[in-house]
Amino acid sequence: MAKENNYNDLVSLKGPDQVRLRPGVIFGSDSVDGCRHSVFEIISNSIDEAREGYGKRIIITLHADKSITVEDFGRGIPIDFNKAEDKYNWELAFCTLYAGSKYNNNSGGNYSFALGLNGLGLCATQFSSEYMEVESRRGQWNYSLRFEKGFNVTPDERGFKKSRGDGSTGTKITWKPDLEVFTDIDIGADYLADILRRQAIVNDGVELVLKDEHEDGTFTEQIFCYENGIKDYLLEVVGDKSMTTPQYWTAERQGRDREDKDEYKLKMNVAFTFSKEVQFIEHYHNSSWLEHGGSPQKALQKAFLSQIDGYLKNGNKYNKGEKSIKWEDVEDCLVFISNNFSTQASYENQTKKAINNEFITEAMTEWLKHQLEVYFLENPDEAVKIGTQVLINKRSRENADKVRQSTLQKLTGSIDLTNRIDKFVDCRSNCRGRLGAGFRKARPGRGVSGGDSGARKDTELS
Repeated sequence: MAKENNYNDLVSLKGPDQVRLRPGVIFGSDSVDGCRHSVFEIISNSIDEAREGYGKRIIITLHADKSITVEDFGRGIPIDFNKAEDKYNWELAFCTLYAGSKYNNNSGGNYSFALGLNGLGLCATQFSSEYMEVESRRGQWNYSLRFEKGFNVTPDERGFKKSRGDGSTGTKITWKPDLEVFTDIDIGADYLADILRRQAIVNDGVELVLKDEHEDGTFTEQIFCYENGIKDYLLEVVGDKSMTTPQYWTAERQGRDREDKDEYKLKMNVAFTFSKEVQFIEHYHNSSWLEHGGSPQKALQKAFLSQIDGYLKNGNKYNKGEKSIKWEDVEDCLVFISNNFSTQASYENQTKKAINNEFITEAMTEWLKHQLEVYFLENPDEAVKIGTQVLINKRSRENADKVRQSTLQKLTGSIDLTNRIDKFVDCRSNCRGRLGAGFRKARPGRGVSGGDSGARKDTELS
């Protein structure tokens, strides 16, 4: 008998258990990757403040015991009582999923182009921590509070301590990811260095400081800052191996993903060049690195493939009967970086590794096509270089495919299972419409090299 499992009794997770028991729903997994994403959630809030113009310096410290501190010099997280919600702001920020100040960003509110929009990251990270200590400097007042395993343990009925401030503002959060939630909390300094470098690339002039504490109490410090954002990054990537003049284009559009949806704003920034030796493509949206691309990658492929193919056809660059280029022929010599911002972004999930906005795809495709057309007209020498290199890539690819196919045919053509061993012949089935009647074996001694060439007589298996 199957054990009764109360099938009819549904269960609702509440409070910290919403994250602690299912961290993968928010962070993508309960492994070190999920833990790393939880850290990025806190860093992204500080970056959003810096982009709004509040504080251009953020300090991230990785402590020897695997705890993390993120300190910014923004306006400080609101902590005190919220009359509209009839709750303290700390309850909304740290203990309520889907609560935040970024929901009205498309109507002129705070954080027009924010990385964090869902009101999940800060609360979910707090819920998944062993402990979290918060200091919020709001100018006139300073606030401090402490959480343990998702619950406020500050010895005050209001849930926080309040003291006179010195006029400075900012937020400092120290927490330790909980091994009861994640299987591994060793996020590593290399991971932090990588994401901070990426954030510096797409947030011009913001200084990100990484401090890595060693067991002996000493620190290693790295500073990441790109004054000119992706312009500087493009030059860093391609070095002196560019065969065309680096281009930097920017534009703004407004549109909607569907007729019945609200309009939203889109800011597009791209930097690119062509190179015979370097191939590199990266996309960022609202400061998040789109590891899997999505809308901007689709737009890039459509626009560049279409315009370069059109240029080659109009200039009679193809040989008679020659096939058109493919995206991989363009990709092989392209160095391209996009850094876009929108007041609405449809991320595939909370980990923000791809976006799928239809309007962004359409607007970026149209814009890139127009820009490329103008670029080719105004720079005919560079257009020739690009077209020539793409054709070289195409023909090299096709030649390589021919060699591969020819070699494959020679190798497979010389292997015939029916003549590899003398006296072995191929087996065939002869289904007679009844179970077990279709299996046969060949008569011995009827190899390929001997016997008559007429129809074979087979012996039925019993």
